[in-house]
Amino acid sequence: MRGGNVLPSLDDPAFPGITYRSGASGQPTPVIRGTGIRVQTMVIAERAWRLSIPQIAEEWNLSERQVTEALAFYAAHRAEIDADIEAEEQMVP
Repeated sequence: MRGGNVLPSLDDPAFPGITYRSGASGQPTPVIRGTGIRVQTMVIAERAWRLSIPQIAEEWNLSERQVTEALAFYAAHRAEIDADIEAEEQMVP
């Protein structure tokens, strides 16, 4: 691991705006590069909270491009992100 808690070897070159960081559990978590905002947060905002891309961008102070890339990353890595979301939901009492 280089650069603190960033895990560059897991990065998908098709999504340069997304990187991995070691989460609180020690598991690698995809985040929007330079922000620490998790991709799964963007997915939940869009799907569960029904926010539009412009609304998400405004709420988290991101560009629409960053939100779009995070959602495209989700589409390409759906099983991984869905497993993260499910694991987190199981932790909530």
